[in-house]
Amino acid sequence: MHLVDDFDADDEASMQANNTSCFNYRYITGTRILSRHAYGMAVDINPLQNPCVRGKLIQPSTAEDYVDRSKDFPHKIDKDDYCKKVFTSYRFRWGGNWRRMKDYQHFER
Repeated sequence: MHLVDDFDADDEASMQANNTSCFNYRYITGTRILSRHAYGMAVDINPLQNPCVRGKLIQPSTAEDYVDRSKDFPHKIDKDDYCKKVFTSYRFRWGGNWRRMKDYQHFER
């Protein structure tokens, strides 16, 4: 786990390095709306194995092998995963439950 500053605040570079991160003053991709990360209210866990998927857009772009959530692989967060259970027990929302997109790495308050 490194500061996103170690990646020049480049979220894509941080995710490609599988960097678990929290604070990053940035906008939600494709918008002018500040991300929950900009407020320190979100964390991304193992983003390479737990990509954000919006239609054909995959973030990080190198995570195509991890989009199929029916596959078994290390560090995968799914509805039964201990990581998901711990975060949601503390009232964090999990991006893997979202309808319009799936952000498997993302937990926010």
